[in-house]
Amino acid sequence: MVRWRKLGILAGGGALPERIAASCAERAAEFHIIRIGGAASPALASLPGDDCGIGEIGKILRLLKAENCDAAVFAGTVKRPNFTSLKVDWRGAALMPKIIAAAATGDGALLGVLVDTVEAEGFLVIGADEAVQGLEASPGALGAHRPDDNDFRDMRKAAAVINALGPFDVGQAAIVANGLVIAIEAAEGTDGMLRRCAELADDVRGGSRAGILLKRPKPGQELRVDLPVIGPETIRKAEKAGLRGVAVEAGFALIIDRDEVIRCADEAGLFVYGFLDIDMRES
Repeated sequence: MVRWRKLGILAGGGALPERIAASCAERAAEFHIIRIGGAASPALASLPGDDCGIGEIGKILRLLKAENCDAAVFAGTVKRPNFTSLKVDWRGAALMPKIIAAAATGDGALLGVLVDTVEAEGFLVIGADEAVQGLEASPGALGAHRPDDNDFRDMRKAAAVINALGPFDVGQAAIVANGLVIAIEAAEGTDGMLRRCAELADDVRGGSRAGILLKRPKPGQELRVDLPVIGPETIRKAEKAGLRGVAVEAGFALIIDRDEVIRCADEAGLFVYGFLDIDMRES
């Protein structure tokens, strides 16, 4: 049962905000988009909404209230701003010391400040998985290909790396090939990490087609924002990077355009796998 009357979509980049808006439209549910300047897709311009800078916190809250939104969802990617040149309104200025202190800890803490601020104004903050049903990664192989024993060993190591780095708020993804940690997601995001991996010589990975990309939430992460996401582009970039497959934590990651993800993976000969805790235990 839906817990809100009208949803405010705080939209960054990528396909997720569009998918949420489309889901609302299909259900004839009311929504209003706050397009974050420099991040939101141009495809959102024709939908009901307003444009705001990431530092215009007061304006964002006023618009949500003026549109009678009672819930909000954070969706899409937003690059960390340059705080020295960031345009802020009075509310943003008042929050800036707290935001800068949180940013020094990591992006997760920064997002937590924004969530707390929106909640304090009386809005229900929901996750994208609640806004759109059916995006959550399911357990097991999604397409025609499955990971082998070596892939599972690489998956376990990648998952352990992400867990170990959790206190440093580094990233949600890692690439491991034949037991070797090839890359860890940092400020460049998953796409940038995959581009780095694609530039490596085959012998570093242990073959022309070796290794896995694994994405999972960081320990202690606020699960209503910034859940790991994969889509068709993730699969295409994983293929270019010479990987064997992509793994995400079942129930704790989102898959955009699931059918297209499966089609791309099957054509490329890659597996897409939703792992459970039991998969991460040594046999």
